[in-house]
Amino acid sequence: MTEPIIDDIELEESAQLYEHFRIVADKGQVPLRVDKFLFEHLQHSSRNRIQKAAEVGFVHVNDHPVKSNYKVRPLDVVTLMLDRPRHDDTIEAEDIPLNVVYEDDELMVINKEAGMVVHPGCGNYHGTLVNAIAWHLRNLADYDPNDPEVGLVHRIDKDTSGLLVIAKTPNAKTKLGVQFFNKTTHRSYHALVWGNFSEESGRIEGNIGRDPKDRLRMSVFPPDSDIGKPAVTHYRVLERFGYTTLVECILETGRTHQIRAHMKHIGHPLFSDERYGGTEILRGERSASYRAFIQNCFSICPRQALHAKTLGFAHPTTGNKMDFNSELPDDMAQLISKWRGFNQGTTRDTFEE
Repeated sequence: MTEPIIDDIELEESAQLYEHFRIVADKGQVPLRVDKFLFEHLQHSSRNRIQKAAEVGFVHVNDHPVKSNYKVRPLDVVTLMLDRPRHDDTIEAEDIPLNVVYEDDELMVINKEAGMVVHPGCGNYHGTLVNAIAWHLRNLADYDPNDPEVGLVHRIDKDTSGLLVIAKTPNAKTKLGVQFFNKTTHRSYHALVWGNFSEESGRIEGNIGRDPKDRLRMSVFPPDSDIGKPAVTHYRVLERFGYTTLVECILETGRTHQIRAHMKHIGHPLFSDERYGGTEILRGERSASYRAFIQNCFSICPRQALHAKTLGFAHPTTGNKMDFNSELPDDMAQLISKWRGFNQGTTRDTFEE
């Protein structure tokens, strides 16, 4: 389901309402104002607009309109009802090239390019990976791209490249989903981050939740807090370039923006990651030539330098272990080559090329 955006709203008497969002509170939900509850779950809506929606009867709990100060309790069904139909989010097949690295009757593994949105959502209803998969599997009678029991098993960000597994059958979706839930899959990422590390490896633990000041960004909160969801990232230094470092990251959990938020949290934002401060010159020299070198690097890789490099899981039918490894895309390969040359002192006369 695509996430609603709450615009300026007025409710006419006896206007028909349409459900745009529904969520059931967890069994352990502590009493929480419904406006704050929805604010934590709706990425593209401000708390002020949610409060306005509640004032005119758009926020319902257990099928009854409530005010902003209603306290959400365990298993409450919270819905956002608006006076216009939802955008038609039916997934249509679109002829978009895919880099399929493996495929059988149960699943397929895709190496996604940077810049491709994985799933239709707010502002991105076409041209996504899911639309491309629908076209690729258009002749498979049992595959319905609008059926949640098949399709994407996990996701990566629009500007992150790398490996994803797709389930072609409900059985594959269920069994692969259990592996991700039980953390028996293996996923490693390569990332170029700002700064040097004093250690060769490390572990980052911290809950990840929406940044209250920027709903498009995630923040890290103490592991023992009730804010956000638990998250653990392991990292290992692969190559040092002085002012930047190439690291391998292995996910113990799979939260939204996990690597990007965790690396920012420990003072090593991903290189060229605008949302998390990586497009600032965070380390290095004051010279004009160095600044020109960095701008050239940003031009080579104008997105967060993050690639989902390996993926491993047990085949949902045979149980055989399957491991996939992908090469770094050209933009990251060129970026790392540029930094390698800088570190070796071979490009100091060509910063402005």
